[in-house]
Amino acid sequence: MKSPFQRRLLIWTRAGAIGLCLLSSWTVLGEVRVHPLFSDHTVLQRDKVVPIWGTGNEGESVTVEFAGQRVSGTAHNGLWSVRLTALKASVDGRELKVTGPSNSVVLRDVVVGEVWVCSGQSNMEWPLSRSFQPEQDIATSTNNRIRLFQVSKRRSNEVKLDLDYAPQQWVVASPASVPGFSAVGYYFGRSLEQSLHSANVPVGIIHSSWGGSPAEVWMSEPTLKGDPEYAKEIWAPGLAEYDKWLAASTKWDAEASAAKSKGESPKGNRPGQPWRPAELYNGMLANLMPFAIQGAIWYQGESNAGRAWQYRRLFGDMIKNWRRDWEQGDFWFFAVQLAPWDKGRKRDPALIAGEVGDSNWAELREAQNFVAQTVPKVGIAVITDVGDKDDIHPTRKAPVGERLALLARARAYHQKIEFSGPALEQIRVLAGEIRLRFGHSHRGLKTSDGHPPTGFTIAGADHKFHAATARIDGSRIIVSSPEVAHPLAVRYGWNDFPTVNVVNATGLPASPFRTDDWPLTTETPKK
Repeated sequence: MKSPFQRRLLIWTRAGAIGLCLLSSWTVLGEVRVHPLFSDHTVLQRDKVVPIWGTGNEGESVTVEFAGQRVSGTAHNGLWSVRLTALKASVDGRELKVTGPSNSVVLRDVVVGEVWVCSGQSNMEWPLSRSFQPEQDIATSTNNRIRLFQVSKRRSNEVKLDLDYAPQQWVVASPASVPGFSAVGYYFGRSLEQSLHSANVPVGIIHSSWGGSPAEVWMSEPTLKGDPEYAKEIWAPGLAEYDKWLAASTKWDAEASAAKSKGESPKGNRPGQPWRPAELYNGMLANLMPFAIQGAIWYQGESNAGRAWQYRRLFGDMIKNWRRDWEQGDFWFFAVQLAPWDKGRKRDPALIAGEVGDSNWAELREAQNFVAQTVPKVGIAVITDVGDKDDIHPTRKAPVGERLALLARARAYHQKIEFSGPALEQIRVLAGEIRLRFGHSHRGLKTSDGHPPTGFTIAGADHKFHAATARIDGSRIIVSSPEVAHPLAVRYGWNDFPTVNVVNATGLPASPFRTDDWPLTTETPKK
């Protein structure tokens, strides 16, 4: 019986998505090789079946030995794979040996623990060295129980199964290895390892992200082309834009070459490359599958904010796409809600008071929350208190990683901790006011600055929102405004850069929300 990975390879090959030639750079004639995800210092996922794979010549028998297990497989179409049965956590590094007819590969210091993938755009890519006051965190980063794997950037029009295009291997956390690694990924791993330290569980973080990338470049071609809406609104326009760029850039290259041959400088700049749907899934994500993992963390959405209503489906479908292709069931998926940012606009006193207008970013945050409420095993980390008004890249990444770790600790590892800020549970519309009751507030609500709650607006039948007065009553907040005699709806933090301060007893912030279902600016009008 073929392994899941072999079945996936066969499907892709038959579909024309890849050819065996794509494995050629990964295969050395006469030698068995292991996929580059497996190296010295690898972290293997505990308590799950662990696929291990590589390349070899047709019909070669390959044997893998690790932790007392010895399993064999046979190479077909240039690929072999085996599966280790579930392993217990171990911080003691051991050897993993792969043996073929003519050679052996020995990986040293292999441990068993928890493995998470982190992905997204620039805020996930943002390195520790450029984060807020990183010096002490870098200096104290040496920890054999935290291992890091950095996936190099690669665009591809076809699915790639190799990682040979750039030198990559697992490294142990240290002042030499952590500065260039994802700050959010590192802080998440550090917090998670600290919580599992007494149980002797190492943590491995695989980082694969690219600044500015929209969600659709992290999705597979069949997923996008197989959906009528995505095929029409994402796939076809994306390919048309890519083809237009390809023609323009080819022309520019020819003209630049001709100019150079004459000792002249090229005219203008080379056209910037647009995103092609599925290209980072093809080049950077597919080659991680089916490495055994516990889950994924995700920080992305800025590049989809103009299509926030579509993101309600797109983000959820991306998660389902990953889970389906990874073939490990519904693994945990925790995402970061967009940080506050207002594109450098001057602050309007009315906006500070809570008056709102349209906000794509608020709509994107709602889309993220919607996916968490409708797709199993998804959570959102709220970071309304660590944004930067004038910088889309807020440098305070430690709270971001730590709040993602709170979600993982509570939900994936069942630790008895608070993991969420106040969450709206009940709405009561009364004469002249609206009362909101919140969960995750069993010890009451408070504000982060000791002042009355800010960021609330209220509207009546005319759908016009006005700055509201709000007061806390235990786990409830009562909202009103003299300008709205008969209120129908409340919004909280409904801005690109929300000025909000409601937290629970643990200091975790409430998410922006709205109680109405009135049409949004990015919503597709109903026919």
